[in-house]
Amino acid sequence: MTTREILKQVQQIEIKTRGIVNEIFTGEYHSVFKGRGIEFSEVREYIPGDDIRSIDWNVTARFNHPFVKIFEEERELTVMLLVDMSGSLVFGSKDKTKQQIAAEISSILSFSAMKNNDKVGLILFTDQIEKFVSPRKGRSHALRIIRDVLSFEPSGKKTDMQMALEYFHHTIKKKSIVFVISDFIDKNYDKILKIVGKKHDLIGIILSDPREREMIKAGLIKFVDAETGEIRYIDTSNKDVIFQFENNLKENQEKLKTLFTSSRLDSIPINVSLSYIKPLVEFFKMRERRW
Repeated sequence: MTTREILKQVQQIEIKTRGIVNEIFTGEYHSVFKGRGIEFSEVREYIPGDDIRSIDWNVTARFNHPFVKIFEEERELTVMLLVDMSGSLVFGSKDKTKQQIAAEISSILSFSAMKNNDKVGLILFTDQIEKFVSPRKGRSHALRIIRDVLSFEPSGKKTDMQMALEYFHHTIKKKSIVFVISDFIDKNYDKILKIVGKKHDLIGIILSDPREREMIKAGLIKFVDAETGEIRYIDTSNKDVIFQFENNLKENQEKLKTLFTSSRLDSIPINVSLSYIKPLVEFFKMRERRW
């Protein structure tokens, strides 16, 4: 894409997702993602019914009259987006690729954080760290994140989730909300996922396309692996081939679901051929009920 085309798409995404944020997600975001704790605000005179545990005994002794401490929620959070930029994200059988959907979801999360005065950072990864953007606030920063996810051209094509999570673990020390946006087509990242999830609030946004789940019966078809470039010819009319394909996919989906459940981490499955609004809303409502 040319620079003009990129800016036009960024503007379109901003208009679309800011409207969604304003109408749907602002209240839920604030309710779901609490601050890091509470901080002292001020003292005031004791009122009957106040919790006696909040009495400030030093001020009370000084004025010979009971005063209580007032605390407020410490709201500022850090939101980190770990976005997969590997070759498989370029795939899309409908109107948009997984990468384009990743950009729109990143936009929703960035603007939700912005409206709540939270910082947002970004890590783009393949089988290497492609780009790191430090957490910051503001609209211009949110727009930069959208632009990077939408138009960045990575050096690598393969996926290394373990490396990306380890990089995040060693780079971001402050407890954060971490959205990992990927199709999770990789192996050997179970252990580091659990480690990161214990320290941070990690949510997996799992992108999939219907053509990855359903084999078209069209005879002999040439398939190209988007990450390795490997070429295979597969007879899609062969019942054994279809059975193996569907069985492998089912096993991988079950393993991924079990991994997040056993790690006590949340995940949001997103079918890129359908609207992502419903699964996001359902996630926010589920988290709100949990609180």
